[in-house]
Amino acid sequence: MLRSHLPHAALVASLLLIGPAMAQVASEPPLTTVDNMMVLDAMGQQLTMPMPDWLNASQVSGDVRAQVEVKYVADDKQAVLEILPKGENEALWTTLYGAHITLAADRSLGDYRNEMVNRYAQTCKPGLTGFFQFGQDDGDVLAPLGFVCGGYLDELANYAGEGEVMVMSFRKSDKGVAIVYQEWRGDAFDPSQPSTWPVATNVVEARAKQLQAEARLSLGD
Repeated sequence: MLRSHLPHAALVASLLLIGPAMAQVASEPPLTTVDNMMVLDAMGQQLTMPMPDWLNASQVSGDVRAQVEVKYVADDKQAVLEILPKGENEALWTTLYGAHITLAADRSLGDYRNEMVNRYAQTCKPGLTGFFQFGQDDGDVLAPLGFVCGGYLDELANYAGEGEVMVMSFRKSDKGVAIVYQEWRGDAFDPSQPSTWPVATNVVEARAKQLQAEARLSLGD
């Protein structure tokens, strides 16, 4: 994966792999738009997800793919979709919207979430790391998870002086599991002072609730 994937999608796309890493191939994303929702067909599964929240109504009703930057990579076990605002790129981005689908039918979402917590914590300075849930779990339905990293580890030299906020929503089908997530990156900040975050807390909460309410994973046709 490319350099910019280290703090975020490397964890989604490699550290979170179940089993040995496999060669990933970039390709045209199997992504369509249906009823103002984005639908990703991958790994024999169909992930329905809301539109990027930075697009306005006229952009959503038009050719969405022309309004954003999209990258898609896949191998035999997983697929990763990344969507960026138009004009941003993998090296320099402020907002990233993505999805990760993997074949793991026997894995619980609780285990998957625990893996996310462990792996993401490895990228951030311990005193500047925080996780939080938006509400309570309801049986097998997990509440959205939030992550704040006020500053990346010093070992991540390419990201010195930066931090991020992230929200994640988890889904499971008879074939595997998926995460739909959004990240906001900016200058390093104090997680205990939301006014210093790279995104307003009401935006974070609204997006977490939207991902939870609208994202769906089912078996593909």
